[in-house]
Amino acid sequence: MSADIPSRAAAERPAPPASADPRQRWLDETWKPAAARQKERRARFATPSGLDTAPLYGGAPDGGFPGEYPFTRGIRPTMYRGRLWTMRQYAGFSSARDTNQRFKALLASGQTGLSTAFDLPTQIGYDSDHELASPEIGLVGVPINSLADMELLFEGIALGEVSTSMTINASASILLCMYVALCRRAGVAPDKIRGTVQNDILKEYAARGNYRFPAGPSMRLVTDLMSFANAHAPSWNTISISGYHIREAGATAVQEVAFTLANGRAYVQAALAAGLQLDDFAPRLSFFFNAHNHLFEEAAKFRAARRMWARIMRQEFGARDPESWMLRFHTQTAGSMLTSQQPDNNVVRVTLQALAALLGGTQSLHTNSRDEALSLPTEESARLALRTQQILAHESGVADVVDPLGGSPYVEALTDELEARALALMKEIDARGGAVAAIEQGFMQREIHRSAMHWQREVESKERVIVGVNQFTAPEPPARIFKPDPSARDTVLADLARVRATRDSTRVAATLEAVERAAAGRANLLDAMLPAVEAYATLGEICAVLERRFGVYQAPDVL
Repeated sequence: MSADIPSRAAAERPAPPASADPRQRWLDETWKPAAARQKERRARFATPSGLDTAPLYGGAPDGGFPGEYPFTRGIRPTMYRGRLWTMRQYAGFSSARDTNQRFKALLASGQTGLSTAFDLPTQIGYDSDHELASPEIGLVGVPINSLADMELLFEGIALGEVSTSMTINASASILLCMYVALCRRAGVAPDKIRGTVQNDILKEYAARGNYRFPAGPSMRLVTDLMSFANAHAPSWNTISISGYHIREAGATAVQEVAFTLANGRAYVQAALAAGLQLDDFAPRLSFFFNAHNHLFEEAAKFRAARRMWARIMRQEFGARDPESWMLRFHTQTAGSMLTSQQPDNNVVRVTLQALAALLGGTQSLHTNSRDEALSLPTEESARLALRTQQILAHESGVADVVDPLGGSPYVEALTDELEARALALMKEIDARGGAVAAIEQGFMQREIHRSAMHWQREVESKERVIVGVNQFTAPEPPARIFKPDPSARDTVLADLARVRATRDSTRVAATLEAVERAAAGRANLLDAMLPAVEAYATLGEICAVLERRFGVYQAPDVL
């Protein structure tokens, strides 16, 4: 971080009177009114020994207290002291029916939001009866072929009360249409639904590989979804700009921040070019980050990213609404850090990673299960992962103070250094023409591959210790693992065949023709997709229409 940043940040907000104590001013003018509105969870916050706990400690070295630009110390004045983060455990396997039962079990255990994992064919836009889909049906994620599957997936769940996240990208627009159609049928108006659709195709090109269409048409799908939700589902988060998968592919914390925010900038530019108004869509942008094992670097990463995004939105794009400056993010603990050896050790790793996310100020959190390096989690291990969050929330004291690590010389130095390095990397991306161009040139992919290789060499040389893997190993009995019901595949295919046989085929054909006309022109694609999904056109049928118009993405050679 350059030396002039603190003074610049201070100049961006009115200076308090010379005689005023800045922290007391924040308490009087910002925190107390916010706490009164939000209502504190407890009347008195104290340690088990009875020591009173203040809402905030330390000053604002970069010019902003919690809830104030540039939000280094948190986007809300009260943070978890007023309201805990959303506990949103990821689930999806076998069939819509099976996943519905896991959803209900998690909700009964105290989960406060749903997070849907889709199987690989669904993510790329193929129906379960496609020849490419057969080996992957429901193995890792739930297959969704039509609105009928969505009806099964959310059967018995109060859609107007629960917040739903959907990890879907290439086919995100179709899945959102299915969710809107489902809510309409349940009598829940689209403007009342809450949740997030990932809708981040750039990270698929850079790190994950679940893409279907070329970059240009894919960016159109992204911005059409943003426009559609802005008009019909204003409380829906239209994109979750994801560093998680970038980190899982081997990126460092610096690269995760730089590549994610560079992608975020590209989405803002694309939305503006599509005619959207900045302060109409920017408050519904959200982010998705990884939490790794190094407690302090991870906490500093989240603080730096929040500060960087605030400055990008305010200084570069000129956003006026403070909600547009706020980086709101979901965190998932690091799947790539789980080990199949001594899987019980993963409980400790996940706890450290979750703690880092909370110390960094995440808005929602998924904690991985101990056995996910071996298989999908058992119901017992999924419950333990949720209990990890609940113990942190109610027993650790981490939620009692806003930004507990703020002011620590170590954490502040890490925050500044991580920001400086990420800004330098973003500058290199800009020099290459921006995020889309850098991906098309293979730049991001090469950088991630190099970092992944460096990490692996350190592990293999034992320069980096992985407990239970390259040090402190021990014989262990085979672990009990979860296996999806293989008969679910036949159920999925039978359900799909039933839909094809009983729907109005003439209506389906007409709506698919409307989708193709929209793809050939400039009309919003979701306006055409919604009637198609309501007619029970399948995901694969709609994507096939789009492919005829858009073609298929060809990845560059990055070696």
